[in-house]
Amino acid sequence: MSQPSTISRELTLAEPQVMLDLRTYVGRARAAQDGAVRLQATGGVLAAYVCILAPRILGEATPTVLGLRTMPLSEPAQLDTTVALAAVSDRLARMGDNDVVLPVPPSTVTEIWAGVLPPRSGWASKGSMPADLLLAAASEGIKEVAESVPQSTGAIAVNNARGIIWGRPVQEAPVELPAGAAFGAFALGFLAPGAQVGVFTNGRWARLSTGNGHVLVRQAAVL
Repeated sequence: MSQPSTISRELTLAEPQVMLDLRTYVGRARAAQDGAVRLQATGGVLAAYVCILAPRILGEATPTVLGLRTMPLSEPAQLDTTVALAAVSDRLARMGDNDVVLPVPPSTVTEIWAGVLPPRSGWASKGSMPADLLLAAASEGIKEVAESVPQSTGAIAVNNARGIIWGRPVQEAPVELPAGAAFGAFALGFLAPGAQVGVFTNGRWARLSTGNGHVLVRQAAVL
């Protein structure tokens, strides 16, 4: 699915620490699923969306789990493009620790998830939940995936196993929240032990928010 592509040749981040934070975020996203990142810049803010989990076949129970980090820019920009994480990672790797100008990869990619992003406004607060609860759900899920996938044969069996595990609800969450959301928050480094995590909903979407970033999740529509 295609989306608007407004290309700026470069982005000027607010300070070197923002570049280092973006480098860490991109690296964590690639470790979870080396796919793409949708970059949206409006004025002085850059929003970077990545996909941690998504259904791979029709009818699979795996939820769509996206990560989002917003970062300040020192120079206003207009940008909306989806590019390979590897391409952004390569450019960040070539930047020095004090560099702030990020060249935008010229080649775009097409990702289904990037064409159906969650809304920016209209979110309703549902309170908060302990980060420790999400850390436990992520840890349990990772262990179950590791134990079940090697025993499965074929792509369909593997996808079904992951879908069941990551689509299962997190117990004691204030809203219906699949374990895949916990995995996304853990994989991106958004969870701090002992902290509280804000929970929001908007239609079919739920959001986990911390000071480090956001995880947005849409439960799969299983046929």
